[in-house]
Amino acid sequence: MATMVDLPDLSYVAAPPTRWQGAGRAAIRSMVRSRFDFRSHGEENVPRRGPVILASNHMGYIDGPLLVGFAPRPVHALVKSSMFKGRLGVAMRRMGQIPVDRRVVDPLAVKRCLAVLAAGRVVAIYPEGERGRGDVTRTKGGAAYLALVSGAPVVPVACLGTRTDGAVIASVPVSGSRLDTVFGEPIRFDAVPWPRTKGQVAEVQAEIQRTLAAHVETACYLTGHSLPAMPIIR
Repeated sequence: MATMVDLPDLSYVAAPPTRWQGAGRAAIRSMVRSRFDFRSHGEENVPRRGPVILASNHMGYIDGPLLVGFAPRPVHALVKSSMFKGRLGVAMRRMGQIPVDRRVVDPLAVKRCLAVLAAGRVVAIYPEGERGRGDVTRTKGGAAYLALVSGAPVVPVACLGTRTDGAVIASVPVSGSRLDTVFGEPIRFDAVPWPRTKGQVAEVQAEIQRTLAAHVETACYLTGHSLPAMPIIR
């Protein structure tokens, strides 16, 4: 298991709940399989024990449900805070998903992720930060920071088919569409003691970006998918 190094104070940060994860994952699987031709690949690449960071590309509205529902282990995903409203928000919180303010550095969200990893669980993060083509040409440093603090392996994930070419950014594929998630081989970084420099984070961020972008390209070749054009925002 990875060794956590010089964690910030997590005494007031509880790891997100897990009570609803089993039922929630089952419900997502049922809904997805009833509507789409879904296939998962490379699940053996996700370590079965210990902390893990799933780093996925992001182009469609249902990327998150696919990861939460079909990853081989229960997942705590970072989700933009605006989604935590009404019944959906209640359900996501009870399933242990983590709200994040994408406009700023969100220390509480980071600490909740570290609490998850310290408990030996799985965090899912989208290094691109927002939906786009899913080609991982730009990333943010969140996954890199979590990897440097926790020493948890980073598993690249390609979510494919979740938005069709020319569709608006919040669209869902038509019924019967082929969807694939492809889990790649994990990459590992040694945990680094505090203080962790911007240069160290940038170096790991660049490696995650290169690895994830290459994985998405390979996954497209293996599954026959192509990436959509830049999304239409409405």
